[in-house]
Amino acid sequence: MTAYTGRFAPTPSGPLHAGSLTAAVVSWLDARSQQGKWHLRIDDIDRPRTVAGAADDILRTLDAYGLGWDGPVSHQSEREAAYRESLALLEARGMVFACACSRQEVAAAGIAGLEGPVYPGTCRRGVPPGRKGRSIRLRADQRYWTVTDRGLGTVGFDLERLGGDFVIRRADGVFAYQLATVVDDIALGVTDVVRGIDLLGSVPRQLQIYQALGHPPPRYLHHPVVIAANRLKLAKSTGAAPATRQQPAALLARILNAIGVPGIDPGFRGSKPGVIDDLLAHAQRHWSPERLPTAPIPAARLQPAG
Repeated sequence: MTAYTGRFAPTPSGPLHAGSLTAAVVSWLDARSQQGKWHLRIDDIDRPRTVAGAADDILRTLDAYGLGWDGPVSHQSEREAAYRESLALLEARGMVFACACSRQEVAAAGIAGLEGPVYPGTCRRGVPPGRKGRSIRLRADQRYWTVTDRGLGTVGFDLERLGGDFVIRRADGVFAYQLATVVDDIALGVTDVVRGIDLLGSVPRQLQIYQALGHPPPRYLHHPVVIAANRLKLAKSTGAAPATRQQPAALLARILNAIGVPGIDPGFRGSKPGVIDDLLAHAQRHWSPERLPTAPIPAARLQPAG
């Protein structure tokens, strides 16, 4: 069996909050419980979303919670040459095409999908006369995909209903999340992708890229996300506060309890030296993806009592 290699890949759009920290804990635990490697990648390819100082803040928070990583921290902003190389390979294999369509034009086609408008294939056989290619799309040649998720079991996807041919380089020249993530995971040797269930729809798109690049895909484990009071995913836009670095053991204990680690008191408030290491060592011994909750985790559950 291939040795386990995982990763955590936050976007530096702000500090970690209870939701993103929970994702880090699940990913870290799954790797360390199998004596695997755990890499840290800063997904800062989308520069308009990057907040100055956020990446360093993320590193300090992970360190405060005892979530150490292996090897140097990688940054997508330094990986553009690798994305260009992969795009050239896909072009040579006839897997991509230039697209002149704007988002508004795709929406105007009126084909509703599971995650928004479905691309109608306007430029699949060539950009219409008088138009110029803006973005680059990957051909969604395989419509149906099935994956055995380590937490959810067998999951089937219809890539056409999820949007069809999808953008891998945007009109502004920025490489899209789907391509960058796959190229970087291949470079890191990632065997297991552990992330929130909100990214489940990315699976068939990324499987299509792995197939096009001729590389085997990783295993997947999707876990519940933390939700705010309005039942939307916890985020800065839904009132998420930065995860505290002062006496972090209390929040760590609540997270471990919420993700199904047995024997953890959610009211734990210990602050003695070594308590973080003790909590994480206990969690590694008792970690099991089968104990993950099946429903979203209310943010209120991660707040101090009283």
